Amino acid sequence: MRLVFAGSPSAAVPSLRLLRRSQHEVVSVITRADSPQGRRGVLTATPVAAEATNAGIPVIKANRLAGEATELVQGLDADLGVIVAYGALVRQPLLSAPRLGWINLHFSLLPRWRGAAPVQRAIMAGDDVTGATVFQLVPELDAGDIYGRMTETIGAHQTTGHLLNSLAGSGAELLLRVVDALADGSARAEPQVGEMTLAPKLTIADGDIDWREPATAVHAMIRGVTPEPGAFTSIDGARLKILETAVARDRAQLQPGEVQFVDREVLIGTSTEPLSVITVHPAGRKAMDAASWWRGRPGADLTTLATMTPERTK
Repeated sequence: MRLVFAGSPSAAVPSLRLLRRSQHEVVSVITRADSPQGRRGVLTATPVAAEATNAGIPVIKANRLAGEATELVQGLDADLGVIVAYGALVRQPLLSAPRLGWINLHFSLLPRWRGAAPVQRAIMAGDDVTGATVFQLVPELDAGDIYGRMTETIGAHQTTGHLLNSLAGSGAELLLRVVDALADGSARAEPQVGEMTLAPKLTIADGDIDWREPATAVHAMIRGVTPEPGAFTSIDGARLKILETAVARDRAQLQPGEVQFVDREVLIGTSTEPLSVITVHPAGRKAMDAASWWRGRPGADLTTLATMTPERTK
């Protein structure tokens, strides 16, 4: 079949790579426009744009699938549109432009976690299992009938970055199986069944740690916002990013936000067990192990208090 592929981040690259190496033809790629990256704000193409350019596939750069982008797709005589984490909604008339419409690879077990941040929300909610779903795109958000799905266990220490990387690979294989089935006429779609939950896009505020929550909830929240937007707290009047933690079940309970350095281990209290802080990223410095950061603080006491930003205090 002639395919149009829409996607932007690195999580969409395995799907594009697998499709362009298949029996099908990716006739064009749609991705978001170049955006400023890094401290210098250098305009940089999306990972999908870079992959498509290297493969010699024509690229349409658009932050909204309307106007000129729609007209370009309508002129491609495509059999199927495939979307993986593009970053915007597909609406009519583009929705019906390909002969078979559009299918979407979504990184959750729909109808659980419809929306922009399904992997992040699954981890933050403490889910044990997630997966990927390929469904028919419809005007309603992530509500179309399902062609296929796969499941994956969420590891106790997996971050969003780790889990999304894994799902991107296994999800790409699922996607190709569905595309093949649509091509030979064997694909069958079934309505979504189960409780619907929403996964709105994360903001910086979602990374502000509330140490008054239980240890397991704080640990899950930190994993869910890593690497973006990142978990942080305020200590010694400065912001500190927390990159990696573990629940310290064998340690005595501390007051929420209380910090102790015990046996070369940085512990921060929650409403239950303390968290062992493994890796941090101090402002203006590189990421480092928490013990080295603590020992390097000038005039540091053995115990201090990790304060919370005003907007998160109760």
